[in-house]
Amino acid sequence: MSLKERLKDYKIFHWAYNLLHYKALQHNKEAYQKYNVHKPLYGSVSSKDFPDKESTAWLDVNDSAIAAPQKENFSSFTPSVQEQIKNWSRDGYLVLEKLFDEAACDSISSEVEKLVNSGIVHYTHDNKIMFANKLSRPIKDATYHPILKSLLEFLLDKEVIPFQTLNFNYGSNQKAHSDSIHMTTYPLGYLIAAWIALEDIHPDSGPLFYYPGSHTLPYLLNDDFGNISNRFALGNKSYSDYEEVMQDIIEKEKLQPKIFLPKKGDVLIWHANLIHGGMPVVNKSLTRKSMVIHFYAKDVIKYHEITERPSLMEET
Repeated sequence: MSLKERLKDYKIFHWAYNLLHYKALQHNKEAYQKYNVHKPLYGSVSSKDFPDKESTAWLDVNDSAIAAPQKENFSSFTPSVQEQIKNWSRDGYLVLEKLFDEAACDSISSEVEKLVNSGIVHYTHDNKIMFANKLSRPIKDATYHPILKSLLEFLLDKEVIPFQTLNFNYGSNQKAHSDSIHMTTYPLGYLIAAWIALEDIHPDSGPLFYYPGSHTLPYLLNDDFGNISNRFALGNKSYSDYEEVMQDIIEKEKLQPKIFLPKKGDVLIWHANLIHGGMPVVNKSLTRKSMVIHFYAKDVIKYHEITERPSLMEET
């Protein structure tokens, strides 16, 4: 491990970085007061700062089949979407077919290509382009799609704001995980994601997989895989330790995956705790052009459990 990587384990460097970006932490100010958290906005934060590990989202504490149709704006959705909303508590996901038209999908793909070719952005080790919404107007506009936003706000019963985009040209090969280890809320359950197919997805391209109903399992957080920190340093477990524990849970619970093979413009929406990942890429010549948008509910505490950092919510 390099010196730079070792230094990342010490919270003092996080605090200094957060102070430099203090304006982007102001979103937590009212939420800290609301939930009685007494610590500076730039300080470390994790699930151990909170009294419980239960979601309070209305469709987690109520059965969507019963509760959702009672909401006045439920009737604004198509019959197909209504049926999927009613199954949200059971399944933890739903699909919107052809939400984005071909022109919108091609525009997003073109914007990503321009950003990469200009050298402004670079792919991560797992084939992601992160936060392109901060650099491209068409991509930013996609995060505010009115139909998508309306549905997400119905599912969470709160206003939502886009936190980040992840753009892919190729499959990620990412192992099974829940988004809540990376982007966490207090109370739990107030992150939601949308995965947009920017082309027809081929089964050999490393498509997305997910485990229906897995969102009802207990959240897997730092203490649950022995990643126990102290006042000054993060825990000594790695992300691969988290992945191993997650795989053990999948096997113990005998979860059965679904593979998402959408058409261009289709969108998969999933719950904060739904377990998902990327299938192995069988044919490396195939692309898997897609974009993920992660949304936070506006009025909750937003942070990153695995690194214990508060989320930076910059204007985009």
